[in-house]
Amino acid sequence: MIRSAPRNVALALMTAAALSACATGGSYVQSDQYGNPTEQQSRTGRNALIGTAIGVAAGLLTGDSATERRQHAMVGAGIGALAGAGVGAYQNKQERQLRERTANTGIDVQRQGDNIVLNLPDGVTFDFGKSALKPQFYPALNGVAATLNEYNQTMIEVVGHTDSIGSDAVNNKLSKERADSVAAYLSGQGVQSVRMETLGAGKAYPIADNSTDAGRAKNRRVEIRVIPLTQ
Repeated sequence: MIRSAPRNVALALMTAAALSACATGGSYVQSDQYGNPTEQQSRTGRNALIGTAIGVAAGLLTGDSATERRQHAMVGAGIGALAGAGVGAYQNKQERQLRERTANTGIDVQRQGDNIVLNLPDGVTFDFGKSALKPQFYPALNGVAATLNEYNQTMIEVVGHTDSIGSDAVNNKLSKERADSVAAYLSGQGVQSVRMETLGAGKAYPIADNSTDAGRAKNRRVEIRVIPLTQ
C-alpha cells in the first residue's frame, strides 16, 4: 500500500502556507521617490517569499526520521542501498534516461543535488479541477515507471500542488487525490509501493506568482521526487 505522509508534516505545511499567503497576497510598503509602491519591489518581495516556501516544501518528506523510516522499509523489502561515490553516477544515468523517455511530453526533469525532480503540469496530466489522469498522458508515465523500475534503489515522493484559487479544504483534497492517482498508476506499472509516499500540499508551495493566469498554471502540478537510497 502506498503510504501517505505522516501527520508531523502538518506544522511544516502551516508554516509554508503562511509564507505562501504572504507571497501571493501580501502587501508591504516600499515606495518610489514619490511615496508610491513600486511593482518591481512588490514582485521581488513575492518571489523571495515564494523561494522560502519552496525551501520548506523540499524538506517535508525528506527529514531524517521520514528518510530513515522509508530506508528501513525498503531494505526490509530486499532493496539494497547505494554507497559513496556510486550515488552520483547512479543518479546521473537515471536522470539521462528520464530525460530521454519524457522528451516532448510536458514533463520537466530537474536535478537537485543527488535528487531528481519531475514536474508534471496539470495541463497535460489532469483536466481542470479533476484528479483522474488523462489517458493521453499514460505513455509519458509509462516511460517514467520503466526508468524507476530499472533504477529501483531510490525512494519516490509524489506531491500534489494547486494554485491559490479556492478553499484550503478543496485544494488540499484535490492535490492529495492527484498525487495518489500518479502513485497508483506508477504502482500499476510495477513500481514497488514500499518505495512511494504521497502528500497533498494544496496551495502552500507556489513556484510562480498566483496573481497571474500563467503563474497559477505553473503552480498546478504534481512533483515526483526521486531520492537515492543510501547506506
